Amino acid sequence: MNITQARFTTQLRTWLLIAGLTGLLIAIGAVIGGKFLYVFVVFAVLMNLFGYWFSDKIALAASRARPVSEQEAPELYRILRDLTQRAELPMPRVYTIPSEQPNAFATGRNAKHAAVAVTEGLLRYLPQDQVRGVLAHELSHVKNHDILVSSIAAMIAAAISTVANILQFSFLFGGFSSDDDENPLAFIGALATIILAPIAAMLLQLAVSRQREYLADATGARLLGEGRPLADALETLERGVRAAPLNVNPATASLYIVHPFAGQSIANLFSTHPPLAERIRRLRAYDAAQGLHYA
Repeated sequence: MNITQARFTTQLRTWLLIAGLTGLLIAIGAVIGGKFLYVFVVFAVLMNLFGYWFSDKIALAASRARPVSEQEAPELYRILRDLTQRAELPMPRVYTIPSEQPNAFATGRNAKHAAVAVTEGLLRYLPQDQVRGVLAHELSHVKNHDILVSSIAAMIAAAISTVANILQFSFLFGGFSSDDDENPLAFIGALATIILAPIAAMLLQLAVSRQREYLADATGARLLGEGRPLADALETLERGVRAAPLNVNPATASLYIVHPFAGQSIANLFSTHPPLAERIRRLRAYDAAQGLHYA
């Protein structure tokens, strides 16, 4: 599959993700029953509209990102300006995140309204060629038109988890009631929502996010002309994640170039990110196929 076909397939899967998460949100209202169905239909529509206009602001605020000027970060701007010209993209808004963990993400509803956020640790600990590799990856998300849907997906997934938590507290403190308290299906539906809805939201994100990361890696390698800077950066980021924690909402973790939580537990089997070792292997294989060999 060439990069154009891969881009189309990933975009299609990503929009199906949005439809699936929206449907899941409405289904929660349906299984609880009564007035909840109408509330959740309205909620789902509002979440998508709100996400279109404000998902980038929410993601940036959740990460405590702050805008940074060219005077404050001239090298960061220089690299971004060069890469955007190569990729034929407008210059994104630039932010830094106050964290020692080297990491980054891109967000925004389209290329004209894109933003790239990098942690202070990324700028502090990575050499320039690796920073360039990370930024090529993030700009590839912009070029592949997946920054909007990934931001909306993260927001809807967070909403589903929040709804499940609210229902859980309602059960614990006796506040749950449906239009028909004698209807056992409403009770069972609410209980299933608490247990299964967050898992379903996570699996729907997982179904697309891994391919999205592979595609951004491949696009970034082509943008740079080689995969080595990004492959080296991923190795450095893997060590950085283990060394320095990053306090983010788990629902927004899929936005980052590498999963911001350390550990090799069973939960990693359900990570929205593909295994770093496989991502690095593919980037090295790309260089080998181009006849690029390094000492």
